[in-house]
Amino acid sequence: MIRSAYIAAPGFEAKLVEELTRRGVTIDRWHGLMALSRDEPVPAAWALDAWTAPIEIPVPSIKAAADALRAMQRNWAVYAVKHFRRMTLIGERLPPVHVRPLTFPAAAPTSHLGGWTLLSPDLMLASPTKSSPFVNGECLLEEDRVGPPSRAYLKLWEACARLRRWPVPGETCLDLGASPGGWTWALASLGATVTAVDKAPLDPAVAAMPGVSWRQDSAFGLSPEPVDWLFSDVIAYPERLLALVRRWIEAGAVRHIVCTIKFQGETAHEAAEAFAAIPGGQVMHLFHNKHELTFLWERPA
Repeated sequence: MIRSAYIAAPGFEAKLVEELTRRGVTIDRWHGLMALSRDEPVPAAWALDAWTAPIEIPVPSIKAAADALRAMQRNWAVYAVKHFRRMTLIGERLPPVHVRPLTFPAAAPTSHLGGWTLLSPDLMLASPTKSSPFVNGECLLEEDRVGPPSRAYLKLWEACARLRRWPVPGETCLDLGASPGGWTWALASLGATVTAVDKAPLDPAVAAMPGVSWRQDSAFGLSPEPVDWLFSDVIAYPERLLALVRRWIEAGAVRHIVCTIKFQGETAHEAAEAFAAIPGGQVMHLFHNKHELTFLWERPA
């Protein structure tokens, strides 16, 4: 009996296997990029999406499959690996789930969404609950191809959408490791006041934006100071970044943190687990992440 299922990002299947193995989860087989297990579900940062209550359902007909899903709930997202024609016919009998690029600033969808797939023509796997609010964990964004100096801003947009909160006018932000300024551009575009910290200068167009100032300094040389948001996309060993984050949280200087945990060579799973253990924090592999995870934190009320 399948009790949990995890969708890996393309190219990061091995990272998901390593994480699940550390958590005592055995993968019985793969269904496309979905790891199927008979073990109970566990938090998995390297999963784009995790199905937390999967049920195997015999489906002798297309109508039987659609009826079974509709009997559980309204909204379903399909994970299609094979049997495409049959899955299309089943989907046509379900209420449509419209997948449109998110225009930021906007929060991730809040409507309840389950996931389903066909393991064989007459056997369906369906989970009424899953970890990501997006279809198969894929956060599609309406990109700005003119303003930002790099595509790094997409990670920030997705992170804030998942957090369902973002900087607003009147709030202050520190952007560590800011150059050339992709994140600073995104924050300033929201109307926030941004101090960009980097030894290298910002892109001139970003530096000229209202509310932006540049501090030529090292992210790790700063002492904690009162700020609403702390952002970091800096390249650093995870253990060093963990110490920085802990220092700012313990100082009570910051209300929200969004930072990228970048891995060089082997994945430091211990450090990722330490980030996830921080009260009020969560660690996830965003759709726009590469060999990195994103740490989101809000000061507990």
